[in-house]
Amino acid sequence: MEEIFYRFNPWWEEEFKINFIDRPKYTIPLLSSIDKPSIEIITGLRRIGKTSIMKILINKLINEKNVQPNRIFFISLDFYKLEDLSVLDIVEEYLKLQKIPFSERIYLFLDEITYKKDFSVQLKNIYDLYNAKIFVSSSSASVLKDKKAYLTGREKITEVLPLDFDEFLNFKEIKIKKADKHLLKAYFEDYMKIGGIPEYVLTEDIEYIKQLVDDIIYKDIIAMHNIKEKTAVREFFFLLMERAGKQLSLNKISKVLGISVDTAKRFFEYFLDTYIIYAIERCGKLNKRLKSPKKIYAGDVGIRNMITGFRDLGAVFENLVFLKIKNRKSCYVLHDGIELDFLTEDKILIEAKYERDLNEKQLKLFNEYPAKEKILVDSFEKYQSL
Repeated sequence: MEEIFYRFNPWWEEEFKINFIDRPKYTIPLLSSIDKPSIEIITGLRRIGKTSIMKILINKLINEKNVQPNRIFFISLDFYKLEDLSVLDIVEEYLKLQKIPFSERIYLFLDEITYKKDFSVQLKNIYDLYNAKIFVSSSSASVLKDKKAYLTGREKITEVLPLDFDEFLNFKEIKIKKADKHLLKAYFEDYMKIGGIPEYVLTEDIEYIKQLVDDIIYKDIIAMHNIKEKTAVREFFFLLMERAGKQLSLNKISKVLGISVDTAKRFFEYFLDTYIIYAIERCGKLNKRLKSPKKIYAGDVGIRNMITGFRDLGAVFENLVFLKIKNRKSCYVLHDGIELDFLTEDKILIEAKYERDLNEKQLKLFNEYPAKEKILVDSFEKYQSL
């Protein structure tokens, strides 16, 4: 166990150097929470940068906050040699190894927490028993489904999204001079094609994205849920990517794939849990919302483009707008067969049209629909200003 712990925590023995690119929109708020009692839950798609963010935080704790390195403990809970140990067992082994008194402040970074059964009650026990600031990560939205409410009032959720356009430029080390602002559009169209998975942005290795999709399908869905219809799951995912930006009929998909509607619903929930897709409801009263199909978006446009090919810029742009405003909790407007893209929780109506105009019927609905503010996002400049 000692050897495993030292491998995961090299800063205990030597100067800790990292070569990760910082993502301040996440690391600054997380670091500012360091003295708060909340459990920080970092969620998001596989390989979106959750572990990198944790390592950046560890580096900042050591080099900016002057925390003793052995007071910081990082562990990947999906490591096969830890299968038989509970989270509490692992933390207690760490404290024994480092001879840390019960009352001393410690900083725990628990990667892929959902690999442990009963993780919610174990986190509650650690929270209650130790003087610990706890950071956990998960690639599954199941971490948010705390059925017995063990973590209610204790947790704070940070969802890591794909790189936005500014982050994309930073990762690519692209600096635009004021005299060269005309180049931004070309770089934005590169962004529309590549998307925001950090490693893929750096390497543009299409095999990396293919492997990511395979890992999600086979490890996070088929293996995790013991599914026998492997081909159906893969084909279901391809159909989801084709439908990104559109309303999704699970009845139609079930007929196309020759599976039951209930099976299609289960598959849909499994994919939602991995963050590789998102869904929004139709605006309106509960009855209307329940009877109407959901509209779906890809968790990353680079993944969508790998499956469908880089086509339909309007759909890609709308997907990027969704990801940009995701935290504003939107629904889609549908009236007499005319659709508008987003109405946010604070009643801002947003329509995404990449270098296109609204048709006559859409324009009429857009002008007449009651909203606090209306935004037609028809260029990358408008996208940036959201």
